Amino acid sequence: MASAAAPSHAWNSERSVAGRNNPWAIVAIISLPTFMEVLDTSIANVSLNEIAGGLSITLDQATWVLTSYLVANAIIIPISGWLSDVIGRKRYFMISVALFTIASFLCGIAPNLQFLVIARILQGIGGGGLAPVEQSMLADTFPPEKRGMAFATFAIVVVVGPVLGPTLGGFITDTASWHWIFLINVPVGIASLVLTQLFVDEPQILIDERKARHRRGIRIDYIGFALVAAGLGFLELTLDRGEREAWFDSSFILTTALVSAVALVGLVAWEWRHKDPIVDIKLFRNRNFAITNLIMFTTGMILFGTTQLIPQMLQQVLGYSATDAGLALTVGGIATLLAVPIAGRLTDKVDVRMLLFPALIVQGLALYNLSLLNSHIAFMDAAVARMYQSVALPFLFVPINAAAYVGLPQRATAQASSLLNVSRNLGGTVGISAAQTLLANYRQVEQSRLVEGLNPLNPNYVEWMNRAAAMVGESMEARMAVLYQIVQQQAAMLSFLDTFHTFMLFVFVVSPVALFLKSKRGAKAPAGAH
Repeated sequence: MASAAAPSHAWNSERSVAGRNNPWAIVAIISLPTFMEVLDTSIANVSLNEIAGGLSITLDQATWVLTSYLVANAIIIPISGWLSDVIGRKRYFMISVALFTIASFLCGIAPNLQFLVIARILQGIGGGGLAPVEQSMLADTFPPEKRGMAFATFAIVVVVGPVLGPTLGGFITDTASWHWIFLINVPVGIASLVLTQLFVDEPQILIDERKARHRRGIRIDYIGFALVAAGLGFLELTLDRGEREAWFDSSFILTTALVSAVALVGLVAWEWRHKDPIVDIKLFRNRNFAITNLIMFTTGMILFGTTQLIPQMLQQVLGYSATDAGLALTVGGIATLLAVPIAGRLTDKVDVRMLLFPALIVQGLALYNLSLLNSHIAFMDAAVARMYQSVALPFLFVPINAAAYVGLPQRATAQASSLLNVSRNLGGTVGISAAQTLLANYRQVEQSRLVEGLNPLNPNYVEWMNRAAAMVGESMEARMAVLYQIVQQQAAMLSFLDTFHTFMLFVFVVSPVALFLKSKRGAKAPAGAH
């Protein structure tokens, strides 16, 4: 077992999951189910109307299809590192794939909302363990100087998945039915199980560590698990339902927020002192790990927040169809795919600080560019604006994953991967929630500002009303109706631009922390890391 004080460069190849197989083939095998899971976080969004119609429920009820998955995901991700250590990494990975596949089938045949929500909870539990275990496998299979390209593959999974989700979901729903957005996972899951069993190895050193752990006795941290479930589960509920429930005007949201806050504070206090924590909070004492988690949170916030904002803007303000709005994102996805191998190669050769800091600045500038759009833009204007943002994403995801493990003992990779994925998912949820809240608030502000100038003392108002009479007649009601529609459209557009601008400010504030990362050389693992 690697010593807690061992330098990070003392990499142990005995922990590789490739065995005698080509490690790059293993990357493809373990990335496949993770891609399907990441895709599922967004694929159902565009199909909610069809799900509501098919199950004879309201649209608000149908949103529990999304919420239930996110809550289950949020609870299982932070404890997946501990579960993989106790159950066995390969075994836990395969159990997660199997559960995700079976739950996907159950979602596809769901006869009512209750059945579908339960199936989505199971799907979220199965899917939550995939990305952390995959990252742990990659970190143990590739030495630090080669992890860049390995994590570049992971970047394709986590960046392109959410982008393709709405487009693929809309296409499947339009050409088949909403059932197939879930059933499509079944053959992929079966293939993944077969390939994992045949080609992915469970290293002997991990087997020995697990047996030694079992001999000492498995002490299940029930209190830690309860605090994780309450803290992150209720936080997910608060963020996901907050805008719909009018935030703290709702007793439901007030209750979920209070429970979450108390549980998360209790979680930190409890796990910090626990000898065998289910979530290793002490990993955050490592500077690189703490900083990379903050940057991952920011990246998740940008990715998921803008992935919802841009198509929403194109549909609500510019009248795009769901398919065309999705295609505007797809152009950005292509840019990401092209940039991923470059980011992978540079990560293996360049100080990650020189990649992360410029990438955050580019993200901020891309958000600034989005804040300059107007209601007369063409399709390519929106697509190119998204492309500017997307091309920098690999230069965030790949270096983050390479730098996060610097200074950590290899036996901590499973726990570290879990916490890194918590930051990404939590950032995404905060991004989506913040985007919708900011939109609603900015829309009210912009509408009030625009309406203030609509009075007979304003010569522009008088001139417009005179010109409108030639178009719709002398009727004051008709002219006011047209004017109100224009004000609504302009207020909506301005609210999107204001939201992009706020996101930009947040990114610029966070970006300097990337300069405080340590380089790969000479970093020491923290003593006592679990």
